Amino acid sequence: MRIIAEKLTLIDKLRNLHWSLLLTFIAIASFGTAVLVSVTLKDPSMADIPWQHITRFVFVLLATIGLALAPIRLWAMIAYPLYLGALFLLVLVELFGTIGGGAQRWLDIGPVLIQPSEFMKIAILLALARYYHQTSENSPPNLWNHIMAGIIIIVPTILVLKQPDLGTSLMLAATGGVVIFCAGLSWKIIIAGILGVLLSIWPVYQFGLKDYQKERVYTFLDPSRDPLGAGYQLQQAKIAIGSGGLQGKGFMQGTQSQNNYIPEQHTDFIFTIIAEEFGFVGSMSLLTAWAVALIFGLLVGNRSTTVFGALAAAGVVATLAFYVVVNIGMVMGLMPVVGVPLPLISHGGTAMMTVMLGFSILLMVHIHRDQTMVLKGVL
Repeated sequence: MRIIAEKLTLIDKLRNLHWSLLLTFIAIASFGTAVLVSVTLKDPSMADIPWQHITRFVFVLLATIGLALAPIRLWAMIAYPLYLGALFLLVLVELFGTIGGGAQRWLDIGPVLIQPSEFMKIAILLALARYYHQTSENSPPNLWNHIMAGIIIIVPTILVLKQPDLGTSLMLAATGGVVIFCAGLSWKIIIAGILGVLLSIWPVYQFGLKDYQKERVYTFLDPSRDPLGAGYQLQQAKIAIGSGGLQGKGFMQGTQSQNNYIPEQHTDFIFTIIAEEFGFVGSMSLLTAWAVALIFGLLVGNRSTTVFGALAAAGVVATLAFYVVVNIGMVMGLMPVVGVPLPLISHGGTAMMTVMLGFSILLMVHIHRDQTMVLKGVL
């Protein structure tokens, strides 16, 4: 592998940090901590959750900045090993994974449980970014290049779908699809792909989904069919969102939240607390903050002089956007419940690590935006 790039000093890199994006992430995480304080107010067993959330964020943020200062060549060099490592862990999950909640998604490594599918969300976009960077050095990507990229996406997606984890598998496929699109996929292939997806919906539903996943689809289509069972969580979520009105009931004044009517309200359904206590204004403020962060990410990718940097940034933006859209969509009943957290707001260490690793990629691409890079070696 041969790299051509200008050298940047540590001072140059710190000066080139995207401070606006950094402050936006800090503001979102701080707001998330405040919401968790409200969620856990009346449950002493959960009193440590807000402290864990902000402490974890500060620690991971420092690591994120450190990773962002690493040379872009290093990120390109580890792209394939990271992908293969994450793929190996997914195979280990299939063979030896820990079962929880009816799904086999975790590896029990001593004192910690890890979810390899979360790491794959970042590994897959880095692998695709490096692949297209190398293939585009001599000529624009052709159909064969896109087919190979599709294989990079399909293999881990199938492994994650078997766990089963429909939400993560869809995110892997969607993020990979965005990277391929940004790499220059023709509209003819895109239209053919959309038709293929539409035609596969029925057989996937019939033969690919577990019974509990089909139940989630039924609940999505008609939450009132089982209001005290499968539809209970979604019904209560809609009540909380609707009762917030324009300005909300006030911080720590939510009826649904304070009486624990909504299961998993500190994780996947935390947006209901925001809507009830801060109302439409608070909800839109959070969405605006995320929109600003995503726009910053798109601008970072557009400014990059390398294909690797541009596609890696596009993949990160797609991943973060899917987190936000899918979480809020399922909480509002616009999508089936698939267990996707609201980034930097929901409690959960693995998801935060994934989000912040993606954030470090955006910072890295911005810092090295004017560098050039030539990769030679194994694709």
